[in-house]
Parts: sequence; C-alpha cells; structure tokens
Amino acid sequence: MKEIQNVNEWKPTILPFLESKVEEFHMMGYNQATMEDIWNCLVQKVWKGEPEKRIYQVVADIMHLKSSTYLSYLTTKSLENDDLMTSIAALLENE
Repeated sequence: MKEIQNVNEWKPTILPFLESKVEEFHMMGYNQATMEDIWNCLVQKVWKGEPEKRIYQVVADIMHLKSSTYLSYLTTKSLENDDLMTSIAALLENE
C-alpha cells in the first residue's frame, strides 16, 4: 500500500474512525450526524477537495473535527438546498 494516497482511497480503511466521530456527535446531541455527512464535511471544509494525505493525517483530521466546523457545513448544505428548492419552485411557476 502506498504511504500517501488520495483521501478517498483511505476511506474504507478509516471507517471505524468515522463511526467513532458519529457516535461522539450523537452524544453531543447532533443526532442527524452520519458517516457520509462527516466525510463530506471533511472534503468540503477541512481538506477543501480531495488531497493526497498519509493515513495518520486523515485519522487526525477526523478525530479533531470540531462540532462548529460540522455545523457550519450543515448550515451551508441547508442554504444550498433551500436555494435549489427556490430555483425549482421559480421554474415550475413559470411553466
């Protein structure tokens, strides 16, 4: 196995750490947290893409993910979904 890989290549190996982070967020009251949401948060907010990293760096990023960063991701995602729904509604009204 290569020492440095694209973060997506590490994903199957680091699933237990994602699961641990989900459990941590659930204990903090963020019951909507999922492994996929946390992964997407890391890609968009922490890594800002899909960089090449060592496995220990990926694990450290997961374990150090702050709830404030996750909430910022959820807020952005929610606003994007609202914008999409508004755009769809506007299109449907013009038909």
